[in-house]
Amino acid sequence: MSDPYRTLGVARTASEKEIKSAYRKLAKELHPDRNKDNPTAAERFSDVTKAYDLLSDKDKRARFDRGEIDAEGNPLNPFAGMGGGGGARGFRGNYGPGGARGGYRDQGAGGMGAEDLDLSDLFEGLFGGGRSRAGAGPRGFGQRPPPPPPKRGADIHYRLAVPFTDAAAGRDQRITLADGKAISLKLPAGVETGTQMRLKGKGHSGPGGDGDGIVTVEVGPHPFFRREGDNIRMDLPITLGEAVRGGKVKCPTVDGPVMLTIQPGTNGGTVMRLKGKGWTKKGEMAGDKPARGDQLVTLEIQLPDDVSELEKRLDGWVDTSKPREKFGL
Repeated sequence: MSDPYRTLGVARTASEKEIKSAYRKLAKELHPDRNKDNPTAAERFSDVTKAYDLLSDKDKRARFDRGEIDAEGNPLNPFAGMGGGGGARGFRGNYGPGGARGGYRDQGAGGMGAEDLDLSDLFEGLFGGGRSRAGAGPRGFGQRPPPPPPKRGADIHYRLAVPFTDAAAGRDQRITLADGKAISLKLPAGVETGTQMRLKGKGHSGPGGDGDGIVTVEVGPHPFFRREGDNIRMDLPITLGEAVRGGKVKCPTVDGPVMLTIQPGTNGGTVMRLKGKGWTKKGEMAGDKPARGDQLVTLEIQLPDDVSELEKRLDGWVDTSKPREKFGL
């Protein structure tokens, strides 16, 4: 991958907001779902995602700007440029009498002759000290620390928009990865906006193994359902006749409509409970499936737009109840 700033089309001084905005624009344009017959777009999508992964991480971005890591996030060689351009010159270990730390003698013509250069302090700083903790003999120049383990590939981040009803019921979702493959994704119980799921080995390749795919969920709103903890609330309108005489009415749920029994003389504002029709509960099972909360239905008596016929039927009838008496009115 080339320079991540160039890949995203932003300046090195770009703010986090500008970097995020540029990434979203390119990711939307290059996403494999929109470019199924364009393998180049999938490759660019991967590069854009990798660039965003690096620049969105404050620590990695700072290290890249300082030249400590490359665009892949791999550390650069700290000894680059130290070994070249010397002709026949070179350093040779030369310990003094009795095993004490000696200097290093320049063997090149035109060099420093027989003068000893004590570079021990330099190499102690680079390699963590010249002696072991137990006070054993000195550490030689050629005794370098073990190389770091191979770096794992970078993670790839995805955002998954999930419909309200699917999230509530825990229905499996389909997601298309950067390589163009579509997989089925099982939602965790209690899922909400911001929930993250890790797809092992679905990130970028690297010498130390493949990175992971990180999926962040965004639960969409619903026109009449609303979440309240593990429960789902909704307001259900009923007619005056249904409230007075009672009966059975259809009521929507996230699993589909069910029949709700209205008792005769039901008041507006009455809350009815549908057991097990709410949100999946995290850490609680009902058999082999996650337990679920309830759906709370608030009944609203809805009068017809034209009440003239109702007025005729009520002519001469007087309601002697005192609904506001409890308020002292």
